[in-house]
Amino acid sequence: MVKAGILGGGQLGRMLLQAAANYPVETFVMENDPQCPAAHLCHHFVKGDIGDFDDVYNFGKNLEAITIEIESVNEDALAKLEEEGVRIYPKPEALKVIKDKVKQKKFYESFSIPTAPFIVTQSREDITAHLDFLPAVHKLGTGGYDGRGVQIIKNREDIPKGFDKPGVLEKQINIHKEIAMIVAVNDTAQTTLYPPVDMVFDPSLNLLDYQISPAELSENVLWKTEAIALKVVKELKSPGIFAVELFIDKEGEVYVNETAPRVHNSGHHTIEASYSSQFDMLWRIILNYPLGNTAAILPAAIVNLLGEDGYSGNAEYDGLEEVLRMDNVFVHIYGKAQTKPGRKMGHVTIISKDRQDLIFKKNRIKNTLKVISREKE
Repeated sequence: MVKAGILGGGQLGRMLLQAAANYPVETFVMENDPQCPAAHLCHHFVKGDIGDFDDVYNFGKNLEAITIEIESVNEDALAKLEEEGVRIYPKPEALKVIKDKVKQKKFYESFSIPTAPFIVTQSREDITAHLDFLPAVHKLGTGGYDGRGVQIIKNREDIPKGFDKPGVLEKQINIHKEIAMIVAVNDTAQTTLYPPVDMVFDPSLNLLDYQISPAELSENVLWKTEAIALKVVKELKSPGIFAVELFIDKEGEVYVNETAPRVHNSGHHTIEASYSSQFDMLWRIILNYPLGNTAAILPAAIVNLLGEDGYSGNAEYDGLEEVLRMDNVFVHIYGKAQTKPGRKMGHVTIISKDRQDLIFKKNRIKNTLKVISREKE
């Protein structure tokens, strides 16, 4: 049995552990909260801070492999563990590039990977020197997650919304659509791509609202997105699972928005809709098994279950029974005891040959299944 650790115990860790049950692997999870979604599914739970050097090093020193479910881990400890022979997915150097938006944007620029024009800022005040660059998106260099750490700056009046810490001011692109591509890379640099997905965001929360796979793209745009996603992963020089998020503008040009060095929300549909899910694929990579089959079994859509506005407290799932009566609909609840507005509490996957059926059921689920609590705010 391979001893493998996961840094972080949220929903991604939970779904990784569900897939791990199919393999000869002894699983370890480190997280501060013993009640986290992944805690009861691993063989060994360790309470600790994933951002602390000593905690991460002590967690990993007796393991054979480590992966992450969130970027905010101590990469210096991972680098030391890698020096001592622990296999790390993704490699610490790749993680160091990706977890800092400034480094990430400079990485794209240095390898001629198309991305939106940008200016590095050290403070909110720096934006005032670049009024002719607006409208733009201000992104916090480090610490942003799930839509936090991103602000749209349209004009001078919006500057107070910006961040008074290092970040990037990124030119706003006239976006036709946003897509994501999941790329799998093994230790010998073999790659395989999942079909791209159309991503639709909640404009107020800046969170993925729903997605449909495969994305509707012309053959030419599909080739571009595949080539660009593969270029990103090739230059990162790391095995693992990578989610490359891309913008497509009105002229069909493709730009990299961001890359996540881990399993990702945009790949959750692969659990039911692909022969090898993103979670199954990562275990294949970690355990040095052949890469899985990324082909779609059927087209799919995902609806994120977010905590309803006005409710904070013990989570309840209103409308769950009605959704479970629907054909070809699969509910994933993340096991978070407490809900709050906008918190990711689960997702629902729909599979169907008919795209209109996917959209119809997506709308019905969004209007039916609500994450609430008895305690209103």
